[in-house]
Amino acid sequence: MLDKKKKDRIIEKFKTHKNDTGSPEVQIAILSAEVKELTLHLKTHKKDFSSRRGLIKKVSQRRRLLHYLQREDEKSYENVVASLHIKRRAEHTRAPEDETAISEESTQAPASDSEEEAEA
Repeated sequence: MLDKKKKDRIIEKFKTHKNDTGSPEVQIAILSAEVKELTLHLKTHKKDFSSRRGLIKKVSQRRRLLHYLQREDEKSYENVVASLHIKRRAEHTRAPEDETAISEESTQAPASDSEEEAEA
């Protein structure tokens, strides 16, 4: 859990206006600091499954906020990712030759149960 001083420093660094405490940028930065603290805690306390569950929830929340920010404000997203050193997810793109193989597989009718029994 972050103490008030650390949280205030994070808010000061990432705020978008004077009284900002809830913008996606600030929320992502706070969640990143909490993730970092929980990760360090779990390195020494390997069997603390309650904290592990909390870590997974925080990472998921941060991922959703990052996705939202990327959709709404690409420039701000790039700045946050760069300043927090967050790894980006790989783009899920396929090569053109893979698409034809997949479309051919999807057009074939599935084998019926009787055909599968005959093959066995």
